[in-house]
Amino acid sequence: MSGNTSNADHLCVLVHGLWGKPSHLDYVASALRDKYDEDVFIICPKANSGNYTYDGIELGGERLVHEIEETLESLAEMGRNFTKISFVGYSLGGLLARYAIGLLNARGWFEKLEPRNFTTFATPHVGVRAPLKGWKDDVFNVLGARTISQSGRQIFLIDTFRDTGRPLLSVLADPDSIFIQGLKKFQRKSIYANIVNDRSVLFYTSALSKVDPFYDLENVNINYVEGYEDVIIDPDTYVLPPIKRKAGTFAARLWKKCKSVALWVPLSLLLVILVPLACIIFLINAGIQTFRSSKRIRMHEVGERGVLFGKYRVPVLVQDVQHVMEQVFENVNASQEPNYLSNSDTEVSDSVPEKAGQSPASNSARNDAHVESSTRRRSSTAVHSPKLALTSEQFGIIDSLNEVGIKTYPVHIQRHRHSHAAIIVRSPKDGFAEGKLVMKHWLDNEFTV
Repeated sequence: MSGNTSNADHLCVLVHGLWGKPSHLDYVASALRDKYDEDVFIICPKANSGNYTYDGIELGGERLVHEIEETLESLAEMGRNFTKISFVGYSLGGLLARYAIGLLNARGWFEKLEPRNFTTFATPHVGVRAPLKGWKDDVFNVLGARTISQSGRQIFLIDTFRDTGRPLLSVLADPDSIFIQGLKKFQRKSIYANIVNDRSVLFYTSALSKVDPFYDLENVNINYVEGYEDVIIDPDTYVLPPIKRKAGTFAARLWKKCKSVALWVPLSLLLVILVPLACIIFLINAGIQTFRSSKRIRMHEVGERGVLFGKYRVPVLVQDVQHVMEQVFENVNASQEPNYLSNSDTEVSDSVPEKAGQSPASNSARNDAHVESSTRRRSSTAVHSPKLALTSEQFGIIDSLNEVGIKTYPVHIQRHRHSHAAIIVRSPKDGFAEGKLVMKHWLDNEFTV
């Protein structure tokens, strides 16, 4: 738990990612405190730390809600009461936060706490299945899904959630689910997505996009937000009309090629030597951790823990909730480089994002303005790109979440090749400085108290 001694009535929950720990969000917490010290009480739940993130989004979400409820009850006993709540999710933590929001909504918490801000950074909202075609991608999607236990099956969309016959991520984005109904209640909803150098979460999934307008950066004229140049990209118009560049000389092109070879030859040799050994060690550890995770999941379902967490196994679809309520009433009375679909199947790229902008009335003006701006610029700046080769379930997730009215900010981390960590300044490295500008933009433009 983290916070201050003030009487802040706004609870902000920070949720770390896969294999993560609360300290990964230290900079996010410190930036929040520096700007809103007297207004926000911060907690960084630790129930899903480390290898416990193997156990799946459902179990992790239940743990998260349990820890939030325990915190609220404990603080209430100390005379601390809250009226507002916000969520910040990083990587897998964004999915855990969305699951927790659904449970809190179903359990009536949003009648006591006003849902204020929801933000994710580099979160795989659409899963991590490679949007590719061919045997390499089949191997990746099959093996990758089986190396991190239940979480792996869920983020690769090969699981079946309860009795729905559908992957959890698909249910999590169902318009009639408690999860989307809860998410809609947040006044401000935003996501920040890396456009390059994120080896964990690709742009399409963190930005809810069917296309990738940044696949060829050398030929893209990026439209940055004023004051946040070279890092934050304009959410309404990602790219501008291309700039005519003079063709480089033969000598310049040759020198560029030589530098590229000089960089990749030693790296390739290193990978040839280390990757096989690293893969063996990783797979052995993955097997051990998957076994331990399966054991934890079984224990979670039975005994004292099963009784404790059973209260969170609520119906997840609104129609099911209504059906259960009807039964209760009756009982009372009686007692890696993406491939695309065919080139002819193209659509406007995210130079003008595909955002429907539908949202609750409290946020409709903001989203209507966003949509109007996008529409106004569509005719002059639209770039046509082929759709990524995603599954029908992934396309459905993108459409559903875009209907909620989430504002997307592409992020261009250039000074470090590990943008997945840099976007939130996961550790105090000089190379992560661009992440500090991301945090500044978020707090200046998307977080309200």
